[in-house]
Amino acid sequence: MKTVAQMTAEELREVVEEAVEKKLCEIVADPDRGLKLRPEIVKRLKKSLHSQRKRERRIPVDQVTRRLGLRW
Repeated sequence: MKTVAQMTAEELREVVEEAVEKKLCEIVADPDRGLKLRPEIVKRLKKSLHSQRKRERRIPVDQVTRRLGLRW
């Protein structure tokens, strides 16, 4: 294996590009891919989606913080 000093600019670019691509794949990979959701989680997700579809009245965060005397 060549040292960095022995590499051409193109070889160094390829090594860096490969290392960056590998690291990016590690960062953006989904660690939960292939795992199954527990039934209670599926139920909660479905309920959440249903409530959003019904457009239940929700209180905007600025109103909540104002009511509680918080600074947002």
